[in-house]
Amino acid sequence: MKNGLEDYYVIKNNKKLRYGYTTGSCAAAAAKAAARMLLTGEKVENIDLMTPKGILLHLEILDIHQGTEEVSCAVRKDGGDDPDATHGLLVYAAVCKKKESGVDIDGGRGVGRVTKKGLEQPVGAAAINKMPRTMIREAVEDVADAFGYAGGFSVVISIPGGEEVAKKTFNPRLGIIGGISVLGTSGIVVPMSEDALIASIHAEMRLRKESGDYLLVTPGNYGAAFVSTYPDVDVENSVKCSNYVGETLDYAVNLGIKGILFVADIGKFIKVSGGIMNTHSRCADSRAELMTAAAIRAGADLETAKRLLETITTVEAIGILKEKNLLEKTMAEIIPRVHYYLQHRIGEAFPTEAILFSNEHGFLGETEGAQEMLQHFRTGKNEGGTT
Repeated sequence: MKNGLEDYYVIKNNKKLRYGYTTGSCAAAAAKAAARMLLTGEKVENIDLMTPKGILLHLEILDIHQGTEEVSCAVRKDGGDDPDATHGLLVYAAVCKKKESGVDIDGGRGVGRVTKKGLEQPVGAAAINKMPRTMIREAVEDVADAFGYAGGFSVVISIPGGEEVAKKTFNPRLGIIGGISVLGTSGIVVPMSEDALIASIHAEMRLRKESGDYLLVTPGNYGAAFVSTYPDVDVENSVKCSNYVGETLDYAVNLGIKGILFVADIGKFIKVSGGIMNTHSRCADSRAELMTAAAIRAGADLETAKRLLETITTVEAIGILKEKNLLEKTMAEIIPRVHYYLQHRIGEAFPTEAILFSNEHGFLGETEGAQEMLQHFRTGKNEGGTT
């Protein structure tokens, strides 16, 4: 059965690598199908789901159990031609009605539960991230609207086998126990072949160079979303560099770029403050160490330093710095180091600037020339290049 991704792929070594879809898409599709069966009593063997990326999926519904009070069914995770540990797992949604309006979402067997502060979901919640929760809620609400149902739903997502798979992930270290996380910001898995991904970044940089000599660069969706909060800044003309900060800088030199402004989450760019130019965790993960070192330079005492070293996310670390009234001073230590290593990578080829933020804490700081460079990305202001 075609799933809607047949025309989506990347090329590596003359081979097509096909796209896949996330656990979040599986959960939303299963919930949508279950809600429809619950309201109509009719069996649903496949379902359409529009992803945040704008790709329409057509997914097979498996292992259907229909009751008068509850319906459960599953969608099989397909990671495409770059499968991760969750590839092939069945993602179940069990849906029942509730009198109150709204949609309650929880995790069952195989879905992890948060036990430490600083993660996207609060302690005690199922490890179902924000975007998958939004997708699930919107999917079942669409069904309710279509069939004139005014009540609410209770949705429980389960992933049999998730407990074992979680042992191969970072979840235990992050304080997520009992299973895997339901993830995804776009609903789609793009094959993470390193060569193919870098080539696609280079291609995007060449395209943006056609409309101007300055590049606005974000590691991913969070950075792009933060950029969109700036008035008149054309986020559509930004480049997503993923984890490849160094590769992006190197190629920008080759292109003759006149300047780059990075807008990045502190979780990625705290690593750059230590000279780490590939921010993927498999290359290096010294977030706690770098944050602690900066805090010590900012005046943190030994007790605070020890607490910072025990943090598992930068969000948690920032919370401690706020508590100790050290955040501004610590960022004043981090920002110059970020700027130093960005500039050190390319020498005097062109100026680099950076704006750092946190999804939870907002704007954190910027390099001295960031606002001046930001003006190049106001609508219609990027100069140079061909038109």
